[in-house]
Order: sequence, then C-alpha cells, then structure tokens
Amino acid sequence: MTPEQFSLFAEIEERHWWFVARRAIIRSIIEWIAPPGEMRVIIDVGCGTGANIASLAADYRCAGIDTTEDAIRFARSRFPGVTYVQGEFPNGLDGFLPKVDVLLCMDVIEHIEDDRGFVAKLAERLRPGSHLLLTVPADMTLWSQHDVTNDHFRRYDRQSFERVWAGLPVAPRLISYFNSRLYPLVKSVRLLSKFRRSAYGRDGTDFKMPAPVLNRLLQRVFQGETDTLLKAIDHPTVGTYRHGVSLLALLRREPCA
Repeated sequence: MTPEQFSLFAEIEERHWWFVARRAIIRSIIEWIAPPGEMRVIIDVGCGTGANIASLAADYRCAGIDTTEDAIRFARSRFPGVTYVQGEFPNGLDGFLPKVDVLLCMDVIEHIEDDRGFVAKLAERLRPGSHLLLTVPADMTLWSQHDVTNDHFRRYDRQSFERVWAGLPVAPRLISYFNSRLYPLVKSVRLLSKFRRSAYGRDGTDFKMPAPVLNRLLQRVFQGETDTLLKAIDHPTVGTYRHGVSLLALLRREPCA
C-alpha cells in the first residue's frame, strides 16, 4: 500500500459506512465475549491508521501494532492516548501480551503470503481462554483493482479460511460471512470496475465518501447484521450468512494438552 492510500484511510475511516459498521459489529462481538473493564486487554495486529483500536480505548486497555511507518505515524497523530507500536508482532508488546483477552487481526492475513504461519504465531501468544478475532475479504469472484492496489494475495472462501487455523490450539466459536446484505451491490461495483479497468473509488481503491444520506443508509444495512452474528456465537446450528463480501472467525485459545 502507498502513503496516499494510508492518507485516504485516515481521512475517511471514522465516517465511511464500511469502516463504521464493521467497527460496530466487531465491538459488539468483543463486548459479548469480554465485557468492558479496565483490566481487559485488546491488541489490534495490523492496526493500520488506528481508528479500530482507538474506538475501544475508553473501555479497554488497548494497543495497536503495524509494520508500516506511514500507518503508525497517522495513528499516533490522530489518537495520542492509545499505544501504537511499529514493528513485527509481537515485538514491543511485552506489557500487553501476558494479559491479552482479544487479539484483533482485521483484514490483515490476505496481505501475507504465509497466512497460516502468521496465524500460528498469533495463536501461540494467546493465553488459554483468550480469543483471536479474524476478518478477511471473501469470494475470489470479487477480485478487482481494489485487491491489487491493496497488495492482497487472495480472497477467501470458508474452506480456505478454516484451513488457516486447522490443527492449531484454537476452537471456533463463530465462523460466518458478513457484509452479506450489500453483497449484490458490491459485486455490481466490482464488475463495473473490471469493465472500466479502474477502481471505483480513490487512489486505486473502491473507497470514496458517498453522499451523507446514502452513507448512513449503507452503514445501517451493514451494521444490521450484528444480531445474527451474535446469536450464532457458540450455536453452530443457528443460521449464519452463507455468502458475503467478508468472512469473520472468532477463535478461542484452548488449554495446552
């Protein structure tokens, strides 16, 4: 990713429907499994420009880590009350990891060639009973210039997603597609992008700010998936979304054998 893309994310991620709704869904899941408290520790691995973990900082002890200097520079300037570390996980997180309750890794592993090796490294640093919450882009039919610009190696289906943690000492509490209600709209935009041979939005991505009324509507539709996802935690027979723009997994670290 380029400095221009990080600048774009820093500009819009506190207002754009996709970022805002995704944060709300993730927060609801975190509050479900780890109710707020000053002793609760949340770490955002691949925190980007910082808004996701900053949105939790009033209720949790939070830290973000990212390898990219531009991302961390934006994060520190915008959210000075949150700890941000530039470097490879887990370097610089010694004060947080022993008590971590949730490791977030949101739309990160698609950027990493050895995704399974990276997730194994995350799982190793969890304590028994703590959680890893992963999100990834889904469905290779949605592949477009947006993925190329964002340096994605892949988009996932459920089977390829589950292979990432197969054999690791974690147990899934929730696996589901999400951003499902807007899937037809997103797919139409991606098809248009392919036809035009250019991304829909700014700086080679599909992100640009819609009109305020449309932005609020899209946020409401996406965020409306929250209840379905919460009801499915620990209830595999409860219906989840069978397709979507993204996939989500909530994994609990199991005790060592």
